[in-house]
Amino acid sequence: MLNRISVAGMSVADELFDFIESQVLPELSVTSDQFWTGLSKLTSELGPKNRALLAERETMQAKIDQWHINNRGEKHDPAKYQAFLTEIGYIVAEPDEFEISTKNVDPEIASIPGPQLVVPIMNARYALNAANARWGSLYDAMYGTNAIGDLPLSAVYNAARGKRVIAWTKDYLDRVVPLAQGSHAKVDRYKIINDELAPALAYPEQYVGMNQNDKGELTEIFLQKNGLHIIIKVDARGKIGAVDTADVNDISLESAVSVIMDCEDSVAAVDAADKVLAYKNWLGLMRGDLKERFTKSDKTFDRLLNNDLFYTKSGKNLKLKGRALMLIRNVGHLMTIPAVIDRDGFEIGEGLLDAICTTLIAMHDLDQCKRNSLYGSIYVVKPKMHGPAEVAFADEIFTAVERILGLAQNTVKLGIMDEERRTSVNLKACIYEAKHRVAFINTGFLDRTGDEIHTSMEAGPMVPKGQMKLSPWINAYEDRNVDIGLACGFQGKAQIGKGMWAMPDLMSEMLVQKVGHPKSGATCAWVPSPTAATLHATHYHEVDVLEVQRNIKAKGPRWGLKELLTIPLAQGSNWSPDELMQEVENNAQGILGYVVRWVDNGIGCSKVPDIHDVGLMEDRATCRISSQALANWLHHGVIDREMVMAAMKKMASVVDGQNVDDPLYTPMAPNFDGTAFLAACDLVFDGRIQPSGYTEPVLHRRRLELKVSQT
Repeated sequence: MLNRISVAGMSVADELFDFIESQVLPELSVTSDQFWTGLSKLTSELGPKNRALLAERETMQAKIDQWHINNRGEKHDPAKYQAFLTEIGYIVAEPDEFEISTKNVDPEIASIPGPQLVVPIMNARYALNAANARWGSLYDAMYGTNAIGDLPLSAVYNAARGKRVIAWTKDYLDRVVPLAQGSHAKVDRYKIINDELAPALAYPEQYVGMNQNDKGELTEIFLQKNGLHIIIKVDARGKIGAVDTADVNDISLESAVSVIMDCEDSVAAVDAADKVLAYKNWLGLMRGDLKERFTKSDKTFDRLLNNDLFYTKSGKNLKLKGRALMLIRNVGHLMTIPAVIDRDGFEIGEGLLDAICTTLIAMHDLDQCKRNSLYGSIYVVKPKMHGPAEVAFADEIFTAVERILGLAQNTVKLGIMDEERRTSVNLKACIYEAKHRVAFINTGFLDRTGDEIHTSMEAGPMVPKGQMKLSPWINAYEDRNVDIGLACGFQGKAQIGKGMWAMPDLMSEMLVQKVGHPKSGATCAWVPSPTAATLHATHYHEVDVLEVQRNIKAKGPRWGLKELLTIPLAQGSNWSPDELMQEVENNAQGILGYVVRWVDNGIGCSKVPDIHDVGLMEDRATCRISSQALANWLHHGVIDREMVMAAMKKMASVVDGQNVDDPLYTPMAPNFDGTAFLAACDLVFDGRIQPSGYTEPVLHRRRLELKVSQT
């Protein structure tokens, strides 16, 4: 049974109370009474407003459902549809022209385009790896992945492969930091003469400093391109220096300049114990003392946060940050959590708890070490908001939190995830509601597609999941996000981001495709690993994103609401039985592979083999689109319950086989009555009635059910 304590009229789980009292509040200026009384007032005053906004979502959805039902059989008229959405308040009037006025934004957000990692905060090792991914070895990234076209055949070093890596890297250096004459491949020794690199660079300003050893020998050369640094490491005794004519030991790239520590889609947090683990890791990151002990080759190591980097130029000692700038992603407005029962008897809104706790914890960085934000800001990403009123509510929450904790207003900078359709169609108005604190907007294709399907559920059957990226609304969605961000003055003040590369093993393909994100004007784009961040950083050397943005802004808006509101209906499709079954099985396998780990093991994000055994980074967003796709086809009779259940059972056996080597795995077959299998079925068969098509209500309920049964 959960032990609880009564404080400020609330009932608080012991473990949360003890964590705040014994680990968070000491060394801060915030008192115990100040925090708990403030939290009680926050939940009492804003809890009802939170519930009213969720009720408005349901009311809006019911009106849209009825409109589609009333207009079935008619050719879809985007103008008529837009007029209806405006009439019911789904589309609001755009504000007059304005620019955001966010202050004290760190350069990693404001002015340095680069890769961005998203990592589950509940896994300390992953969180440390992500924070330390500010710097990465290009040699390791190229050698250990398929980035040069194939994978290494064994763990034993292969000199021929090393030569291929060096050749690729020298060609890369010629492209991004070219010499005035000749090629980096022909250099036999780098020198620093009269504070300049020899051989000379075509653009001498790209040389920014160096390091030497105690003997005065050159060890590191610091270069830069488009705001990102490149370090050429020189050491004849190094790992592959023997095959490098210039004794280059490695190329270190400034990689993930920012990282989102995630309390949302990539974690499975359903109770006080889970939230304390998430908050504890965030505390360690903000205090700078998070440590994870691990064993490798019978030796024990401690993984810690990296120190800063130091170098010299013109006799001056200079410093570069050794860690990525850390943002924290809170949950959205939907879910509640039993960790706190407010003074009115309601479970606390999980977003309210995240807001005050993650902000309080981040004060350790502001008050003590200042290792994360050098500009005195706290960066919170807020997902799954529906329209301007919900963004205004988020702003209201953080204004209240700042007041409770004694912080200056707008200390908390807000990231707006553009992943729900009511936000997409009103993006400018959403930004306006947070114009003094917004520091980030980002597109999220998977959640946005899930909402697209659910919002238009009654319009008819949708195209298969794989065809969604060919739908007209996608281009409008991605481009409008950039256009509107630039029109609202984001350049030099805030990030404009794009979504995840979901295949962490396919780095050669990522190098070809993901350069499209900086070319689209995005100052950051998500990657699934530190290695991927290092490889993606090469794209930001090759593409001057700020120049791309200037060109985009000069041309003006590229799309209107007509394209954005084009519903991806499967017009006149006549799928064969084999095509239908393939689509059903593909979605079923993805849902089951993700849900079984979420429910049984509390793993919110992991590399899950797809139906073809290709590892995909799965989180709740990918699960949402798959479950909504099947729910839509079921609702419109494209498939039936028997077909889906047969596919679920067949794919459960496939997923069991893919996890046969996991000693913690509980098979779903042959009984198909476990909590995880039932949760996956709930997501599909009850998908149409889930709020906004979200997976959280089902997953939380089933995970809590399992945890209770195990106590």
